[in-house]
Amino acid sequence: MPLELSHGDRRLLYIAGGVLLLLISGSLILTGAASDTSESPTTYSAGSQGAKAAYRLLESSGYQVERWEHPLPELSDPVHTTFVLAEPEGFASSKDQAALREFIERGGRVIATGSLGAFFLPEHFAVPDPIEGMIWKRVASRSPSSITRAAPEITLAPRAYWTEPHAMPLYADAGKVSVVKYRLGAGDVMWWASATPLTNAGLREPGNLEFFLACVGGAGRRRILWDEYFHGHRRSSPASATLVPLRWTFFQLVALTLALLFTFSRRSGPVVPLATERRLSPLEFVRTLGSLYERAGATSVAVDISYQRFRYWLIRRLRMAGNASIDQLEHATRELMRDLDPAFAATLRACESAREDSGLTARTALKLTRSLHEYADRLELFGMSRKESR
Repeated sequence: MPLELSHGDRRLLYIAGGVLLLLISGSLILTGAASDTSESPTTYSAGSQGAKAAYRLLESSGYQVERWEHPLPELSDPVHTTFVLAEPEGFASSKDQAALREFIERGGRVIATGSLGAFFLPEHFAVPDPIEGMIWKRVASRSPSSITRAAPEITLAPRAYWTEPHAMPLYADAGKVSVVKYRLGAGDVMWWASATPLTNAGLREPGNLEFFLACVGGAGRRRILWDEYFHGHRRSSPASATLVPLRWTFFQLVALTLALLFTFSRRSGPVVPLATERRLSPLEFVRTLGSLYERAGATSVAVDISYQRFRYWLIRRLRMAGNASIDQLEHATRELMRDLDPAFAATLRACESAREDSGLTARTALKLTRSLHEYADRLELFGMSRKESR
């Protein structure tokens, strides 16, 4: 049977479809633009703080460079690998630090930048300095090496400085070390105060390109892995970063379709009369009330209700005052019934103390209420209440 839609339903469907198409188009445009110009040193960004130019430069110059989008424990072949950790986003776990230490000690080379990059290193003595890092500075070399020979001065934003004295200070300004290098096992570590020399804007500053190429070494000597895992680009995800907006858009489209079908079926379905409410039988009411007390753990409340009811009818039967003590009730009850159980007073005292016991177990509460019910049957207390009601 074909589905017949009214003019109003068609109009609503067309409007919803047009709005959905606009949202999808805007999401794709805005997301694509944001990922291409993000201000972080990722090789996917063409913004001023991105590192796409440095990555493309290495590719065109014959370097064996790859984007690393896997966890650190998967690093392999450390003897012939240089790992670039350009200001990662987030902190390193103990597992990441252990994997990077093993990579270095087995002959790997690591270039880490920024105060967050220092926390990934086995030995991190970087102190953040955000005030000094607000502007770029020319930093001069402090130790003779092949790197400082290639670039006597570099330009960077000194967002941190190194404090450990045993590392070799390559560049420093006003007593604050901006670039260091030290050995660890069979490998070596290089730390920069910021990723400015390899960014799209910083790469054009005098000395930065020579400094960057000297740090990574000659073309063809080592494989260069550029970390993108800690910038959010993770290969383990089933969809790539560019397909994430499409995936969420598909989920939204499915949800909208289900909502439309649900609302249409609610309006167009058969009218079903409301079910008539039936009164519960007394036994069902008792079971419901019992399960309610059981879920709430209110065993003391059940004992308190039974005890108050028993005490009320016992006082009426004995014609005593409402504030009579347990000893007075026991004495008067024994005069009424000579063969009274010796544990009668102890049961009443147990019920009195159980009223305030929040940790009373269900077994103890059942035992006390049963005892009160047996005493009430022997004294015919509740039978008296039924006679009065008649």
